[in-house]
Amino acid sequence: MNGLADTLPVILALVLGMAVVLYVVLDGFDLGIGMLFFLYPGEDERDQIMNSVAPFWDGNETWLVLGGVTLWTAFPTAFAIILPAMYIPVMVLLLALIFRGVAFEFRWVAKPRHRAWDWSFAVGSTLGAFAQGLVLGGIVQGIPVRDQQFAGHALSWLSPFSIMCGLAVVTGYTLLGATWLMLKTSGPVEERARKLGVPLLAALLAFIVVVSIWTPLMSPRIADRWFSVPNVFFLAQVPVATLLFAWLCWRGIRRGQPILPFVMAVGLFLLAFFGLVISCIPYIVPPSLTIWQAAAHPDSQMFYLVGAAILIPMILAYTVLVFWLFRGKLKPGEGYH
Repeated sequence: MNGLADTLPVILALVLGMAVVLYVVLDGFDLGIGMLFFLYPGEDERDQIMNSVAPFWDGNETWLVLGGVTLWTAFPTAFAIILPAMYIPVMVLLLALIFRGVAFEFRWVAKPRHRAWDWSFAVGSTLGAFAQGLVLGGIVQGIPVRDQQFAGHALSWLSPFSIMCGLAVVTGYTLLGATWLMLKTSGPVEERARKLGVPLLAALLAFIVVVSIWTPLMSPRIADRWFSVPNVFFLAQVPVATLLFAWLCWRGIRRGQPILPFVMAVGLFLLAFFGLVISCIPYIVPPSLTIWQAAAHPDSQMFYLVGAAILIPMILAYTVLVFWLFRGKLKPGEGYH
């Protein structure tokens, strides 16, 4: 039983990490195009932008649900601490996603009186991305815990660091949205996305540098993880890979390539996530609770793992199928509505 109790939390932590990564990547470009919405004043351009994600956006949010359920089922102690600690930004996130989703559907049927839904789509996307950054920053900076219970107050998550993380996520998602438009659209929409791509990439790199400096200064534990010997020799590859991916992204944008900028923007997010995992592992509630301390009973974890082993391949299969069926670029005037 001890072997199972030690192994299952690691496996389910990988499931949780996969769900988070896939949500960030898939719904990231989705939120990103919403934040770019008002930079495209033409009605035809906005229609083309929304049509570029019309077949995908609902399915993309499946991974958010899977991540939340995994945390709740496999690590209930962590769920019981993180949720009250992040109650306000989580509520903002959920309400923003609700308004954004409603706007996506109602905008088409409300035409020509759909201006309010345009605002709802753009503002909901922005608040949703910013709230995700607040949650991320609030967790990384540390949650006060006493006797395996949240010991802070309603605004413990609010700090200059969490606000900076919120702005960083907004910038990163906007870059993902711009590279998605390079991949999926043509005409004026793609041209403007390419003009926006380079400054967005530069802004994201600036935020990555700030986070990379601020995080170890804020936490001696994280500083020791990154800069102790021999760790520093192995982990130095992460910033090197980040610079390489950023250069390839810039090159793809400048050369008018459709796929490379998006793939490299996704790569930058994966590297950033990998860096955060390195900083926090094995803590699921830094700096107090490890994945083993927060884990549910092995029987409960095994029950969930069996269900996840059935559902995750199905979700991956229909995700791949949808992306395959709706491959290619959208020309001006084309759409799925």
